[in-house]
Amino acid sequence: MTIDELTFGWVGWTDLNRSPRVLDLSWGRMEVEGLGVGKDFKLYPGGGRLWDWSLSGTQHEPGIQCRDVDDLLNNGATVVVLSQGMEMMLQVPRTTIEYLEQRSIVVHVAPTREAVRIYNELAETTTVGGLFHSSC
Repeated sequence: MTIDELTFGWVGWTDLNRSPRVLDLSWGRMEVEGLGVGKDFKLYPGGGRLWDWSLSGTQHEPGIQCRDVDDLLNNGATVVVLSQGMEMMLQVPRTTIEYLEQRSIVVHVAPTREAVRIYNELAETTTVGGLFHSSC
């Protein structure tokens, strides 16, 4: 890995035809197929990366920003799964949902465990992307 890859939380994935599956989830920890272990992830067709909230100014409130989903769209996601955290503390503003819907993106919003279930199911057949927060 390069310094930039370490700095920006980039992780690789070699199957460009599908999104990596979430293999394991527990409080504050996710394991993702081909990517390893981390706390929060952005996953999309062909890859993924650690989700660094500071890059877009994301906080639990007001929640997931439009900038957060751009990586998913730029990498070909036609369906997006947004997790609200294990205790639903991460908000998903209506503006973010509308941003996706205006681009004809199907959006699923759910607590993290349910979001992972939805995402993994969709990853088998769909160009899906997801934002996952593995704690609160």
